[in-house]
Parts: sequence; C-alpha cells; structure tokens
Amino acid sequence: MYQISRAIYRELAPYVEPPRTGESCGASARHAQLLRACEAVVERLGREPYSFADPARTLFQDIRSYFPMNAQERVHRVVFVYMELARRFVKEHPLLGYTAVAGEPPRCRATTRKGETCRRTPLPQNGYCPSHQHLAETEDHELELVAA
Repeated sequence: MYQISRAIYRELAPYVEPPRTGESCGASARHAQLLRACEAVVERLGREPYSFADPARTLFQDIRSYFPMNAQERVHRVVFVYMELARRFVKEHPLLGYTAVAGEPPRCRATTRKGETCRRTPLPQNGYCPSHQHLAETEDHELELVAA
C-alpha cells in the first residue's frame, strides 16, 4: 500500500510550488507535508475501507494548495488514477491491504456484549466476522432507508 502513496508523491513532487516570500515553511517542508498527506490517506483507506467514502477527493483537497494553478489538473488526474488503483486493490484483497498498512491481521468491526472489540477475523466483503454478519445486513437496510 505504501508503494501507492510513494508513487503519488514521486509523480507530483516536481510540481510542488516553491514557498512564497514571507512563508515560514521551506520547499523541503512542503514536500514532507505532501508525502505525509499521501501516506495518511492510503493508510486510512487500508484501515477503514468500508467507511472511507471518497479517498481521492480527500487527498486532492489536502494537497492542492501545494501546487500552482497550472498544475492542478495534472495533480487531480494523478491522485484519482492512483487512488482508484488503491481502492481496487483493497476491494480485491481487503485482508492483505489492512495487514500491509497496520502490520497485523484485521479484526471484526463489531463489539462484544462486554464492550470489547471482537477478535475474530472478518469476512472480506464487509468487515464483520460470521458471528456479527447480521450487523452488515442492518447497515445495508439503514442505507436503503436513507436513500429513499
């Protein structure tokens, strides 16, 4: 997953606008902020694939101020292409994506009756273990009601 954030950074780094006169942060600080923003969004996508609605839009909003106006279209295109690849990878390999980011296998999103997080491995399609599968169906029903 970090290969994706680094690829975004490598493609966009040459277009980072130098700091204006009077700004306190230098060019290296802007590059570091760009890299941190890319890594944060990719990490969040790996950890929370079910609740992160639009990672590409989030990343673009976070980094667009580092680039001049004539580079905005390129930045937008690069971000959306790479984040689509990341989203597809997480969708096809949800357990692997989480493990790559977190360093440990994922856990079920539900909590037990004691209030602790469930320790079982979730199913790939929704993030809940077989015991808590009914919670995913409840979420789907709530989304249908909101849409109506």
